[in-house]
Amino acid sequence: MDKEKVAVFVDVQNVYYTCRQALGRNFDYNAFWAQATANRDVVAAYAYAIDRGDEKQRQFQNILRAIGFEIKLKPFIQRGDGSAKGDWDVGITIDMLECAAIADTLILVSGDGDFAILADKLRQHYGKRIQVYGAPALTAKALMEAASDFIAIDNQLLL
Repeated sequence: MDKEKVAVFVDVQNVYYTCRQALGRNFDYNAFWAQATANRDVVAAYAYAIDRGDEKQRQFQNILRAIGFEIKLKPFIQRGDGSAKGDWDVGITIDMLECAAIADTLILVSGDGDFAILADKLRQHYGKRIQVYGAPALTAKALMEAASDFIAIDNQLLL
């Protein structure tokens, strides 16, 4: 029997802030990779991040590459009013729709409720299994409900 084909999508900023805020710790990418990809064939794995160009961030990106992620970077944009822009929602959506052709299961690490519509579409129209990993307190209820499986980020997935 063929192994289940999975594609992995990590919203790096979202998981960083939700884990820090809700759980007071950092996400353990190695533990997550081991759990999410066990006995599965990884057909794509993307980590979406904002590029601030600092050395510590580059080291972190190298760690993610060593685990197996392709890093997708967007420049950090500071607006005139002091607010910042660095949103990967459209990029993640496009990649997930494209990977639906090659993956049985799509794994999203994000609590962003904007992805609920996408999860619904992939499940209902493409027949895909959607696994969402998120910090329960900061994951949108709509996203949890749209997923085939919601996996709470807990102590096993934290540093």
